[in-house]
Amino acid sequence: MRIRLLHIDECPNWADAEVRLRAALNELGLSDTPVAVELLATPEDTIGTAFAGSPTIEVDGTDLFPSDGATNDLACRVYRTPTGLAGLPTQEQIVEALNGRV
Repeated sequence: MRIRLLHIDECPNWADAEVRLRAALNELGLSDTPVAVELLATPEDTIGTAFAGSPTIEVDGTDLFPSDGATNDLACRVYRTPTGLAGLPTQEQIVEALNGRV
């Protein structure tokens, strides 16, 4: 499984997304799975990715939380969570989404 966390420099949520992603992997017994954290600095950097705003968690080349929002705009992303809209998914949402991929 190839996991990338795609983010922009101005995103206030990417570091917390990395913490939640690694905790979710640990919860699933996948703590040895490498996570590539990639800074996207230009719109060209988004080419060939599943980037849908920052942060985007990509697993094997696809967005872990698919949406119609694929973009090359360097912008923040909004996720639907159990408590409303947020700048990153909950750890539980990441676990559930990864479970469908493992």
